[in-house]
Amino acid sequence: MSKQYLTTHTIDHAHPTDIFSLSTTASQILSSSGSSSIQVHSTNQPDFPLFQTLDNAHKLGCHHTAISRNEQVAASVGFGGEIKIWAAQDDGRWGERTEIVDGNKAGEIWAIVLSEDGQYLAATSFDGRINVWDNLANGAKIREFETKGSFGMSIDLSVDGRFTASGHENGGIYIFNNDTGRLFHSLPSLVRPVRAVAFSPRGTLLAAAGDSRMIALYDVSSGDQVATLTGHRGWIFSLDWSDTGEYLLSGAFDGKAKVWSIEQRTCVATHTETEKTLWSVKWLPKVGKNEGFATAGANRSISFYREAAGG
Repeated sequence: MSKQYLTTHTIDHAHPTDIFSLSTTASQILSSSGSSSIQVHSTNQPDFPLFQTLDNAHKLGCHHTAISRNEQVAASVGFGGEIKIWAAQDDGRWGERTEIVDGNKAGEIWAIVLSEDGQYLAATSFDGRINVWDNLANGAKIREFETKGSFGMSIDLSVDGRFTASGHENGGIYIFNNDTGRLFHSLPSLVRPVRAVAFSPRGTLLAAAGDSRMIALYDVSSGDQVATLTGHRGWIFSLDWSDTGEYLLSGAFDGKAKVWSIEQRTCVATHTETEKTLWSVKWLPKVGKNEGFATAGANRSISFYREAAGG
């Protein structure tokens, strides 16, 4: 069974350079790029108007953003190695709360993820470590996980906060138990480098993808690989699960966004807004029964899609 999505709007030239990261709330989408500013657009209006610009957020540009699930805290990391923490204001705008300064060098900090309440930030590093900081304790580092992986290219945190997963340049995929601080699984990787990892909403599955152009699904409890999803013709840079865990969204170097049915283990929709790289793809909040998603990348635009059926 296939699904059909229609392009509802495109924000052309949303940034002057490649857009590397998208993060969403119930009413906003944050986008970051190789330029210094972060853009905030409203998603509860048909034309997705610009709501706020975080000027000069990162002098050398921003490659990753993250938002806590309670939507009260955001984080961004720049090419200069700086990490900024943002707090949601009463009027819906974002204000800078603190900056994590921990001797970070340019390129040392890469992928980031926030805990559900935004108190903790985890990030991968160029030498394979995973660092965890407490945002309420002046950005103090509270934990450091050591892996046998090289450059950490991706990271995710399970919804219940129990597990942290990371993907690495040499193909390593690691799952750590946050309660014990110990390695839970070192997974056999068929995707190297591993540019994206994502836990399913219930935390039972981990999706991983990268330069092999396929998506591997792992059972978190056992560490076994349970499925392989193939169809992209380029490196896969971004993965995102739907709220129910029924579908997985992917974006790749081939400019295609694909929607995968987890039950059917197959692609049910493919969309191409551009032939240029899609660096980031994200599901949007449902409108009625209709699912939607956004894509962004090397064409410097943000495209929005909604499911054609439903109401």
